[in-house]
Amino acid sequence: MPGNSRLVQSSQDGIHPSLQVLLARHLATPWRQPLADHSRLAFNSLSQWRRQRSECPLWMDSGCGTGRATVQLAEENPDVLVVGLDQSAARLERGRQRYPVLPDNALLLRAECADLWRLMVSAGWTLQRHYLLYPNPWPKPGHLQRRWHGHPVFPTLLALGGLLELRSNWSIYVDEMAQVLAFMGCSGSHGSFTASSPLTDFEEKYQHSDHSLYRLTYSLDCG
Repeated sequence: MPGNSRLVQSSQDGIHPSLQVLLARHLATPWRQPLADHSRLAFNSLSQWRRQRSECPLWMDSGCGTGRATVQLAEENPDVLVVGLDQSAARLERGRQRYPVLPDNALLLRAECADLWRLMVSAGWTLQRHYLLYPNPWPKPGHLQRRWHGHPVFPTLLALGGLLELRSNWSIYVDEMAQVLAFMGCSGSHGSFTASSPLTDFEEKYQHSDHSLYRLTYSLDCG
């Protein structure tokens, strides 16, 4: 894969100064944006699929794109259920063409992550592992609320529990997530790493482009 990916460009050179204030606001005020119809349909499909193997732990690959990581994780962990979630029907269709036969323990779904997470929490579900692999960094300072740790749905992300793994080629995104998780009493680690076996196309492309990669693993069973 050619190394032609640009580095993240931002005028923000450290953790956003408004991050803690924004977190406090989201913790104090539940987010009540209406749920999209296609997200409700996706949750119904997920519920039916999960009932077939209800004894298995549930892992989620949120923002899965074409599902490369979803498929790899499912193949490597046959005793868990791995759900790949993406808002783009086009990306998921490319994934279905790329992987015409999914592992029995893998499912690709089109839904808004923030919607499906809220539906899962409302149903009392929790995750064993949750992957956020190279989310859009939204690097402009004014885009803080579009990053998952600055988004109004962040308390729901916490409520899903389990082990969160975040990967990014922008260190500030990972540093900010680590700060808010530590503030919430969660424990874990974060830092730079080398992906010996890339999980996503972005990860492979970034490594070929000589980008530094960063990873966070934190338990969301915070206290």
